[in-house]
This record gives sequence, structure tokens and C-alpha cells, in this order.
Amino acid sequence: MEIRKRGLSKLESYWDISQYDMSAERCVEARGGLRVSEREDSGRDSQNWYRLSIPPLWPWQTVVIAAGLVLAVLTGLAHAWCVYSIHENLLWFSHLKEVEREISFRTECGLYYSYYKQMLRAPSIQQGLSELISDNATESKRTINLLRRMNIYQEVFLGVLYRILPIQAYLEPVYFYIYTVFSLQAVYVIALFITSWLLSGSWLAGALTGVWYILNRVDTTRVEFTISLRENWSLPFFALQIAAITCYLRPHLKPIQQKVVLWLMFLATLCFCLTWQFNQFILLVQALIIFTLDCLDLISTEQVTCLYLVQVSSLLSVWLLQFCNSMILGSLALSFIVSALFVKHFQRGLKTGGLAARLGKLLLHTVLVLALTFTINYLAKQALQLRSDEHIFKFIKSKFGLGPTRDFDASLYLCEEAFGLLPLDTFDRLAGTLLAYPYLVTLIVLLVMLALLTLDNLCDSSAVGRPLKGRFEERPICMRADVAYNLLHTVFFGLLALSTMRMKYLWTGHMCAFAAYGVCGKELWSLCLNMIHCNTKTKLRLIRYTVPLAILGFLYYKFWPKLMTEVSELREFYDPDTVELMTWISSKTPKTAVFAGSMQLLAGIKLCTGRVLTNHPHYEDRALRERTRQVYQIYAQQSPEEVHRILRAAGADFVVMEDSVCYERRHGRGCRLRDLLDLANGHIMDGPGDNDPDLVHASHPRFCASVKTDGPAYTALFTRVFQNKTFHVYKLKKGKKRAKADREPVAMQD
Repeated sequence: MEIRKRGLSKLESYWDISQYDMSAERCVEARGGLRVSEREDSGRDSQNWYRLSIPPLWPWQTVVIAAGLVLAVLTGLAHAWCVYSIHENLLWFSHLKEVEREISFRTECGLYYSYYKQMLRAPSIQQGLSELISDNATESKRTINLLRRMNIYQEVFLGVLYRILPIQAYLEPVYFYIYTVFSLQAVYVIALFITSWLLSGSWLAGALTGVWYILNRVDTTRVEFTISLRENWSLPFFALQIAAITCYLRPHLKPIQQKVVLWLMFLATLCFCLTWQFNQFILLVQALIIFTLDCLDLISTEQVTCLYLVQVSSLLSVWLLQFCNSMILGSLALSFIVSALFVKHFQRGLKTGGLAARLGKLLLHTVLVLALTFTINYLAKQALQLRSDEHIFKFIKSKFGLGPTRDFDASLYLCEEAFGLLPLDTFDRLAGTLLAYPYLVTLIVLLVMLALLTLDNLCDSSAVGRPLKGRFEERPICMRADVAYNLLHTVFFGLLALSTMRMKYLWTGHMCAFAAYGVCGKELWSLCLNMIHCNTKTKLRLIRYTVPLAILGFLYYKFWPKLMTEVSELREFYDPDTVELMTWISSKTPKTAVFAGSMQLLAGIKLCTGRVLTNHPHYEDRALRERTRQVYQIYAQQSPEEVHRILRAAGADFVVMEDSVCYERRHGRGCRLRDLLDLANGHIMDGPGDNDPDLVHASHPRFCASVKTDGPAYTALFTRVFQNKTFHVYKLKKGKKRAKADREPVAMQD
């Protein structure tokens, strides 16, 4: 048996599933784990050397693997319990009234949860689905297909599941919803656990991954206070997809096992894409990783094609489920994958020739793929008349100084801290839990190995046409395909996180798994032991298990008391002004009343009161973005007549203004909402400071402040019907002359 032949002790054979290795050829631990090709006579044909199987497991090995899986589940449940306890104690959620619980779903979270609530309140499942497909309450004077516009299949699924399961008597709908989200966080940690286990061969790496993820909760998740945010639904499936890719790229899988893993990968990718509107941009980064692996000759052509096809089939499946959403067909990810497959098929001899020739061919290949990508994407958007995602590209251009800086949509993103650069104190927190140090060491060492391996691949022109086995027999360096993928994954998504802080949640979780692989894997320790000329199997085995246990002991000693204090800290939800506003709207306004205001507040109004909105935080629609900019003129320097005309055109009956927006101090000058509106309107901003020379003084005062003076020009068009310390609600009067052109026709938008 392979394990006996290698002379492994029971401890290593139990804990190290990486020993289920290729029987024909394997990387061995010599010269720092960098030598390949210890060839054995397997008696197999050289053409079939890669068809390998997992040797039968000893009973104790099966028990230990089962114990590792149990530990993975327990680690995931521990994280789910932590975030649930923090959420409960942060708000005292179990003691809140229903309206207070709903207010706690802030901003767009409230909008998404309102559709779950809508499915539960519908007379039947069929009618609930019909109301979502033909919704006229989310955007006034418009009928939209919410299943096409938004990623709310998870709310539909939970609404249907809650109705058909016999749990209504003892589980409230809101708890069914939040328990599901917290359970998905357990799945997230389990997926990271499995990824690090597969990479290192030791489930100690999985345990270390889970502990690091929990202790770095500030930088790995924000689920405890943004429960229904789309990323909290999608990232667990993304982690499962990464685990499936890692498993698929391992060398020992049989064809039937590869098919099973590919199906699991497809299902995980499908769920990921279906639950987050930004899926196409994440898949684009992942497609670039696959493209890089292919160019560097680190994975086979068959694997490249299969990974691309999984992405394409997932995107097209979501396109169908979302009623042919044009944003998917016009996505850069789909255009890039089609271009990469097309060019790869027709460009022959890419991996032949010397170093200079291959570099030139790779450069030409890359240029052709990118040129074809942008061409296909441009033609697709022109054919589909797609402009829904242009605000994202405006943001990217403005962020890097390539576009206009006064664009209102781009400025909304640029002025938010979440879309700025990753703060440096993030690395201080990661270093405090000992995560940053092994991560950086592992990253640097593997990048050097990857560079040397790439140079070796490019120089070896004789490798073309030979089996992969033959290519590795005399090479001084090797890197498994699954390790190479995860290395590029952490590099690409690390760069994305450094450029945009909100994207760090795509990186930090995988960082935990990657760092744990560095601590528990063989590569780094073999290199270190060889440098001091004492690399033996016993010493390698000892250090691989001693170091992670020592780190776990240190983390327990230092952070367990702090974690328990954080979990048990009691706070309380307190927002009486918003509760008073929602109660007044529910009791004093018609159910068909239309409300205008800030996107964040209106999402809460829809959830708590069910009233019709003029705009909302789901910003992926060009017409909605334009309407939002128009409605926000209530905070600009505009005349009451102009504001009244805009609001009536949007169908508003009431407008809610917030002092926190009108007199905003959270942002500095130039990033306050009123400043963004002034710049977009060409007006000079409030307060001391420089202004661009082309800006002019507005001819009217700021509306949100002046309307409170009850001047004749304002009282003729607006009547104050509610106010407290935070909110002011005005009812719009019908103008004496109201042209038909001011009325916005009802539009069917799918």
C-alpha cells in the first residue's frame, strides 16, 4: 500500500490526507520541497499515468477523517453562534417590537427583507410570485419584475419554505430568516476549513482557519448587523465553489469523481450568482485567474475548458432564472470567457518555441483576448441597449482619475469609506491575531516558486506534446495546480481588497485558509529545514503539528476571554424617532400613499409600512438612478416650484426630509450629499473652502432648510404633516396648473 511504502507513522497517515497521492509520480520533500519526479514503476501505460485512484482507507484513517469533518461542522457552528449572540446582544433583538426589529434591517437590507415579508403575507404562493413579477409598489408609476431586477430568489425560497413547513407555531418568520443567514455563515467557515484541509493535508489547518476567521470577525464579516445584505447570502456559496475548484485540481481524482466535483462546483457557482448582483465582476476576476494559470501552463487545457464552461453555464442559468436579465449577457465576464475560448481554439502553437518566442506569443494572445472581449461586450451592450451597469464603470474610472469627478453616481460611491482604499489599521488587527505573518511568508515563498516554475515552463520548448508526467521528471521545481490556483486567487482578490475596502470580505476569509495552509503544509517547513540541513520526516512531522497547536494555544489564551466578553456584552436598540415616524405613516397615511426621500430611509418605510416608494437603494437601473438624483433635489439649492414639479412627476404624495442629511457632518466638504448635488448642478458649495472657477452661486436657497421657514412660496405647495427631532414630513399640494407633461406615464419595465 502506498502509505506503508512511504514509511509513514500512524499519526501522519491519519492526519495527512495529502498522502493519498499519485502512484505514478509525485512531488517529494527534498531541497525544501521543491524537487519533483520520484518515479515509480506502476506498470501502467504512460498515456494513462494520470488516471489515479485513492487507495483504500484503513479503519482508523476513516475515523480520523470523519473526526475532521465533525470538527469542521463544530467550527462552523461556533462561528454561527458567535455572530448570532452578538446580533442578539447588540440589539436585544428578542425583546424588540416588530417595528423595531424591522427598523434594525438598515438601508437596502430592509428592502430585501420586505419581499420575504411580502411573500408571507400574500394569500397564496402563486399570488405572491405574481406580485413580485408585476410589482408597482417598489417604484411609483412603474411596474417592474423584481425577480428580473433584483437578486431576491433567496427571499422567495425562504418565504415558500416557511409557508409549507409546520414551524409557524413555534418559530417566528424573522427568526427563520436570520437563522438561515447565520447557518450559511457556518457553511462559509466549513468551506474554508475544507479548502485549507485539502491544500495542506491536515485538518489542523482547517481548525486554525476557523479560529482565525472567528477572531478576525471585524475584517472577515459584517453579517451581525447587515443580515440580509446580498454578500452574506452569496459568499458562503463562493467559498464552497473555491473548495470545489481546489478539489477538482487535485491530481488523484477519477473521472467519475471529477464529474461529481464539477456538478458541485456548478451548483455552488449558480447559487453564488443567483444571490448577488455583483456576481459577474467576481467571476470576471476568477476568469482572469484561470486565464493566467492557462497562460503559465499550470493547469491542463481540459481543466481550463471545464472551469470556463462551469462559469458560462452558471451565468446563463441565472440569465434564464432572472427572466433574461440583459445585464448578464452584457457582462464583461461572459464576454471575456467567450473570447478566451475562441482565441484559444484558433491560435495554434501558443506554447512552442524559445523563451522570447513564447513571451511574444503570450503577449499577442493576451492582447487578442482583451481586444475581442471589449469588442464583444460593446456590441452586446449596443444590441441590448444596456446601460444599467454604467455607474460601476464610472466609479472605476473616477477612482483612478480616468473619468469625470463631478458625476453624481460615481461620487456617491467615491465618498463612502467602504469604497476607498483598504485602511492600514486592517493589517495591524490581522497581525495581532498572528494571521498576517504566516500569510505573508507563505505568499512570498510561493510567488517566488511560481516565478521560477513559470520561467522553467516558458524555457522548456520541448515540453509541448509530451505528457505532463514526462515534463516534470527532471524539473527542480513543482507546484500543484490546486496550490497555484489558490495562490493566484489570494493575489488577485487581495489587490481588489487593497483598492476597495468593501471587497476585503472576498479576501480575508480566504486569507485565513491560505495562511493555515502555510503553517500546516509541507512546502515551507521542508524549505526551512533544508536550509539548516536537518530535514527528516520525523522533524517535519513534529514541526507541522507542533506549530499550529502552539498558535491555537496562544490564540486561546489571548483572545478567548476577549471573545466571551464581546459575545456577552449587552446593548439595546434605541431609535425612538424612526419608530415614531413609521408608526405615524402606518396609522395616518393611505396604504397607497407614495413617499419620496433618501434611498436608505425609503427602504425602511417599505418594510415597516408597505407604502409605495419613488426610489430605493437597489441602484442597478439607469432610470432609477436618474430619478434618485432628481428626488434628491430636496437637499439641493432649488426653488420650491422646481422641487414640487420633480416630486409630482415621480408620483410622490409625501416627502420625508432628514436633518442628518440636510445638515450632514459625517463627511467632509465636497463629499456631503448636498455638496454632490451642488457640484452636479454647477453650484458653489456651502461653507468655507475652494470652489472650481466654473461654479456659480445658486439663485435659490437650500430647499430642505428653507421649507421649514413656512414661507408663502413653500406653504402654497407643501404642508407639514409630521415632525420630530430627526424627520420632517410634508404633503404635496396639487399645483394650480399641472401640465400633463409633468405626469410620468406608467411604464412596464421587466
